[in-house]
Amino acid sequence: MLRGNKVGLRARHEDDMPVLQAELHDDVVNQARSDTRPWRPITPGSKESPFAVDDKEQRHAAFSVVELEGGTLVGDAVLWNIDQHNRSAHIGLGLLPTSRGKGYGTDVVGVLCHYGFVVRGLHRLQIETLADNPAMLRSAERNGFVREGVLRSSAWVMGEFVDEVLLGLLVRDWKPDLASS
Repeated sequence: MLRGNKVGLRARHEDDMPVLQAELHDDVVNQARSDTRPWRPITPGSKESPFAVDDKEQRHAAFSVVELEGGTLVGDAVLWNIDQHNRSAHIGLGLLPTSRGKGYGTDVVGVLCHYGFVVRGLHRLQIETLADNPAMLRSAERNGFVREGVLRSSAWVMGEFVDEVLLGLLVRDWKPDLASS
């Protein structure tokens, strides 16, 4: 398990998937705001679940997020589109509704930075988030990510186009303890 100050990132367990699907995927608005693909119903237990993990897939590293104190599941996190040639990847995360507003997002981003830069030897990490997602913007910036641009009207979300913010962090600019100070 990878450990932060408040949360740990561990391999996805079979019993995590129904919780993540019910709390994150089946909430249509949440899913529409967190994924570029249109929402569609997925049968519980299906191999098509967005939370199913293919351990052979090398371009994505999916984790379940748990509280360090007690081990309660609080969300999911992923380093995705890992590009070993360019040594870059993207960060994504989703917290269960009852786990939001507790500082877990900032901690998850920090642990994913450690995983990407230290464990995987990457050079650049990137986050794309909706411009009206202040929690993710704060979590990224507290970990040293810099706003690199705005993709105007690039995300179709529940009947309207929304701007996305692109944030990046290079290993040379990363300060591991920045978010906790």
